[in-house]
Amino acid sequence: MTPLLQGVRVVEVGAVVLGPLAAQILADLGADVIKVEPLSGDVARESHPQGASDGALFVNNNRNKRMLALDLKRSEGRAAFARLVATSDVMLHNMRIEAAERLGLGFEAISAINPRIVHCAAIGFGQRGRYRDRPAFDDIIQAASGLAGLAAQQGGEPQFIPTILADKVAALHIVYAVLAALVARANGREGAIGIEVPMFEAMASFVLNEHLAGATFADDGALGYPRVLAADRRPYRTADGWIAVLPYTGDQWRRFLDEVGRGEICEQAWFADPRVRQTRIDDLYAILAETLPQRSTADWVAALSACDVPCSEINMLEDLLTDPHLAEVGFFDVGQGFPEDIRRSLPQPVEFAGVSPVGNIAPGAVGEHSRMVLRECGHSEAEIDALVAAGVLREDTARRR
Repeated sequence: MTPLLQGVRVVEVGAVVLGPLAAQILADLGADVIKVEPLSGDVARESHPQGASDGALFVNNNRNKRMLALDLKRSEGRAAFARLVATSDVMLHNMRIEAAERLGLGFEAISAINPRIVHCAAIGFGQRGRYRDRPAFDDIIQAASGLAGLAAQQGGEPQFIPTILADKVAALHIVYAVLAALVARANGREGAIGIEVPMFEAMASFVLNEHLAGATFADDGALGYPRVLAADRRPYRTADGWIAVLPYTGDQWRRFLDEVGRGEICEQAWFADPRVRQTRIDDLYAILAETLPQRSTADWVAALSACDVPCSEINMLEDLLTDPHLAEVGFFDVGQGFPEDIRRSLPQPVEFAGVSPVGNIAPGAVGEHSRMVLRECGHSEAEIDALVAAGVLREDTARRR
């Protein structure tokens, strides 16, 4: 944890990955993040594989938070939540708008409680468009945004990228939007700030960044970035495995072609002009496919690294666990205070000079900090006891060890 956002309180009403990952990043930066769960807990706690108590998906998206378990469907729960919102700087959720409004979590209701709040709704589709009420999951957004269709434009069939990319990309949009709003407030901007982060629009922007291409300038302009969509742009076989090689600049292509004994291509007129060379990218990639099977992966990595041509062996997931670079930077270090069954943790891949990090806090049990948080919001012990007795509040101090 890097204590840069100390003094900022964030209330997260999030589940699975989208909201929880964004809130975890803010927590990793030092914010006091209070995760409000239903009494049964975030459904990600049941994800596979299961640790001693919680699933891996929950563990990897909920460190450095305090856990409050509150029934927001009950009026007593909403009243307690309102007192928490009144003491907070940010409130974020990743519920469908209709459900959030029913629970009193919409911008109007929350800003009426706290007129200085930063309110962020992470949703599937922007509320000004016709898709606003559609349910959204990662596969749906990959399909709608054009991401799944890119493989078809390379000559194959549409396919999903096998990671929950849309959730994670949208989570990063949440983080910068919340930080921008906090800076604006610190600079004297008055009033609540409402933020809407729709997954569909976030991923459409992500996909079209390079692929908007000719449509940037003309209604009938061709879409697609040719180099990226080239059929032969892919991992290449070597004599004993697979490798990624990406000569990008003219100089890098020259060095690669010299290395494989095809330097005469550099003398061709089309090669000298980057715009013309791009139209022949399939010819160049075909040379990669023809020549790379002639040597081992290790030989290619050594040779191409020596002549400064970008390359990498193709890692499988298990290779990352033993990658020497990740080991040297302490990528999987858990730190102190985590349950024994958590062998690895995933850091934020950002380092700050001049700021001393402090230890991370393991994800807590459902309601582990309920009493502590409500006490800070001004509830008496008798009021807290009454909420527990009424089945509105859950407290569980039995953290896993």
